[in-house]
This record gives sequence, C-alpha cells and structure tokens, in this order.
Amino acid sequence: MLKSKRYLYVGFMCNQVIEKIFKAYFVKAKKEQPPYTHKLIRLAEESNLYKLMSEKQKDFLDIISPLNIEARYPTQKQEIFESLNKDKCKDIIKETEELVKWIRKKLED
Repeated sequence: MLKSKRYLYVGFMCNQVIEKIFKAYFVKAKKEQPPYTHKLIRLAEESNLYKLMSEKQKDFLDIISPLNIEARYPTQKQEIFESLNKDKCKDIIKETEELVKWIRKKLED
C-alpha cells in the first residue's frame, strides 16, 4: 500500500493492527471480552495499559487514532488524505511496529 501511494489505507491498517493488539492485551489483563469499540485510547485505558505507556506512545495514539476513519467516516477522508504522505506513512509504520513489539513483550509477561 505504501509503494502504491495508498496512504489512507496505510494509516487505516496500522490503526487496525494496534486496535487488535490492544484487544488481545485487554483479554489477557481482564480475562474478559474487550469492549466493542474502535477507540484506541479507551482500550488502552480500560486494560490499564495506558498508564504504562510512554509519552511518545501516547502521542502516537493521538496521531493514529483518527486514521480508522477510512472505512467509517468517508466525509473526513479528504482532510486526512491531505495530512498523509510517504514519509509520514513510513513513520506511522515504524511507530506501529515499535508499539506492537512493546505490547507483545507485555503479553509474554
């Protein structure tokens, strides 16, 4: 998607990856089904993961959270599209990989 310049989908898929791993962490931490939500900060807070996150990770959530909009709120699609480019998407992918790696480590504990 990055190579074909489908930047909205890069952001959307990174958002989805984080949502799913937050839900996995929620299940491990709470021993129950996660709430039906796409709100990353809510998932992190309700699983008590948010308080363990660095400020950099929390700031990244602020960046990645609106990117679930691609499939859900097409009226705001143009605004988000204009905020994304190849370099920003590379950064989003890198930050997503780092956050996933950090959470996977927590899942192993």
